[in-house]
Amino acid sequence: MNRKTFIGFVVGIPLLVLILIVIILVSEPEPEGISRGGAYKSAALLLTDRESCEKMLTDQKQEYFPEKEQNKWYVKYMNYLYAGGYLGLKEIPASAETAEGFLTYKEAENLAEALVPGAGKSIHVGKKKQNKQIPADQWWDVYEELREALDGEGQIKELDVLLYGTPTNVKTASAWTAYTGEGNFQFEGISLDSYIDWELKILVKGSEIIALKEAVTDSVTYKNVWLTAGEGETFHVYLGSVERTFPLEASLGQPEEFGGNLADISLKRGSLQKITMKKKKISGKVLAVKEDSIEIEGYGSLKLDKDFRVYRLYGQFEERAITDILVGYDIQDFVVAHGRICAALLVREFDAKSIRVLLMNTNFQSIFHPSVTLSAESGLLLSYGDEQVQVPPKAEVIIDPSDERLKAGRIVAAPLEKGDSISVASIKRSNGTPAYDGTIEIRKESDGLLLVNELYLEDYLTKVVPSEMPDSYEKEALKAQAVCARTYAYRQIQSNTYSKYGAHVDDSTRFQVYNNLEAAAKTEEAVRETYGKLLFYNEKPIEAFYFSTSCGHTTDGSIWGSDPAQYPYLDGCLLQGDRGVLNLSTNSDFEEFIKNKNYPSYDSSFPMYRWETTVTNRQLEEEITEVGSILNITVTERGVGGIVKKLRIEGSDGIMTINGEGQVRAKLGNKYMTLTKQDGTLMKDFDSLPSAYIAIENQGVNDSNITTFHIYGGGFGHGVGMSQNGAQAMAKEGKSYEDILKFFYHGAEVHEAEHSEE
Repeated sequence: MNRKTFIGFVVGIPLLVLILIVIILVSEPEPEGISRGGAYKSAALLLTDRESCEKMLTDQKQEYFPEKEQNKWYVKYMNYLYAGGYLGLKEIPASAETAEGFLTYKEAENLAEALVPGAGKSIHVGKKKQNKQIPADQWWDVYEELREALDGEGQIKELDVLLYGTPTNVKTASAWTAYTGEGNFQFEGISLDSYIDWELKILVKGSEIIALKEAVTDSVTYKNVWLTAGEGETFHVYLGSVERTFPLEASLGQPEEFGGNLADISLKRGSLQKITMKKKKISGKVLAVKEDSIEIEGYGSLKLDKDFRVYRLYGQFEERAITDILVGYDIQDFVVAHGRICAALLVREFDAKSIRVLLMNTNFQSIFHPSVTLSAESGLLLSYGDEQVQVPPKAEVIIDPSDERLKAGRIVAAPLEKGDSISVASIKRSNGTPAYDGTIEIRKESDGLLLVNELYLEDYLTKVVPSEMPDSYEKEALKAQAVCARTYAYRQIQSNTYSKYGAHVDDSTRFQVYNNLEAAAKTEEAVRETYGKLLFYNEKPIEAFYFSTSCGHTTDGSIWGSDPAQYPYLDGCLLQGDRGVLNLSTNSDFEEFIKNKNYPSYDSSFPMYRWETTVTNRQLEEEITEVGSILNITVTERGVGGIVKKLRIEGSDGIMTINGEGQVRAKLGNKYMTLTKQDGTLMKDFDSLPSAYIAIENQGVNDSNITTFHIYGGGFGHGVGMSQNGAQAMAKEGKSYEDILKFFYHGAEVHEAEHSEE
């Protein structure tokens, strides 16, 4: 190499490197930005939720965006920020062009400062760069600082999810709906369609995705999914509420092998890689359902798989919740793998043939018992584990927590002869020592023994009806009570309140009083003559609430804070033939009504139709301690029929509000109270007001600085649904039980359970 060539080589290499660097710098893509709409959405969700933004957009008259752009997804979020002064129209015009463009450094700094003073410092750049788009990663770094300052309650959460559906592959999906293993979310303004069958890390608030933080992997396994055969060489997979169809390669098996089975399916970039079938099924009566296990007769208590699922297979396929597994019934199959329950399959419709009742101790103080004493006229058969022992006729067996037989899990006691009942001498009821049809299960918990009485629902009702309504009442009233009690029990069985203890209800007033009084021939006839009959509204069993006595007017379902539209059949009316409605919303109108003892009503002949009492501020202050010395009490809101929904208590140390009929009755009632019924008889030892249909008179302060309040009231009970005494009066007038029920439950129908729909 000559000298000239060498010099050219030495000079040329650095020059070439320099040229390459320039080319790289010029051609390097600009970092990915974030749209203003997306950034402003994330900012608004630091301050409120999507629903509030939507409501503000609907309610306010000020419209920042042109009318033609009002339906854009980002409008509600930017509208919220404009209204709150976080954005200025001059700097950020309200237009699609603005919202769909990229956020700049300057705009990000201003927004961060508006949200949290000082937060914009980390974004600040020189003048040359401030109008450049800010990289998305840098905005999300700042967002974490804002989140730490503004989301003290932790409402914004980071979730790992498997994304299995968007409107791209779910044709019935609403716009911007993402279907994931953690539930369904909205993802307005975020690109997710290309991430179907990916594991993603997302930032969410409520049901709205704020950001896609990370695409974790494109290799996913959907655990415990339900498969059905498809058309040709395909099969269907149910993922939550989404049905997916996959082609099946011969190497993975034949489609007909997959139909009606549980499986784990593995995918890579949406393509099937592996299918692991789970075909082992067991079945049996469910004895208890806990958060992490299910106890099944014949199998004991089995742990739940981490990805446990519940599927309804009859009727329309649907994924359900663990609360839909009914104790006491064999209407479920269970898929088991590796010793754990992977899925519960609801294979038959619930028929409400039996009920499981937790028996409380004497005086209904607790569901736990220190010991249990059982006997039966014919003798008992005790079953525990694989063992069975017979107890002689009339002989008592005593079981306490140290009993070795409880190590088998539970002891089941059944009478030796069909039709006999089991006496429980360790419990006292109004009728003395109670006896129970069916079987009694005893199991040990940390707080004592549990007693579960399993019996036919119709037999249960024969001992509920006399405990809830006197057997001296008219047959049609008793039949109406039987239908209400059956409907109420049906709903309670489905609600699974006591599923972890293997029961549906207890025997106290919390549900329906059971076996507190002897059954009578008349009440048994009322149950038998209405066999299987329930109350339905739109083909669904209703909430058949009932109570003792009305004040002449019932109320609606809103007294417990519910939307009255949820219970259209509980509308509240006068207890007169035409079901009229009085406007008793003002204190003066209600006071005139409640003081009238002669107001015509089905209940007007009963002692509790009208009552009154007095109470002093000193007595009330034992319960109401928040306001100092009570000076005055005012009803500030009344519901349908005039029932009190809100009370204002004025005291020397402040003012408070009491909400809801239950709290009103509890706070104003006390142990010193004597009530005078409308027939002149007295009622004592009652530490809660009989009802919240009340008017209150302040009778002033005496020489001892004690303020007395006189309360005029009417009725006994919550006032929703059927008045039992009203039903009795209607039956005496010749009304049938169906007439009575249709009066109290407006628009409801009476028929047997097989017509119901879930």
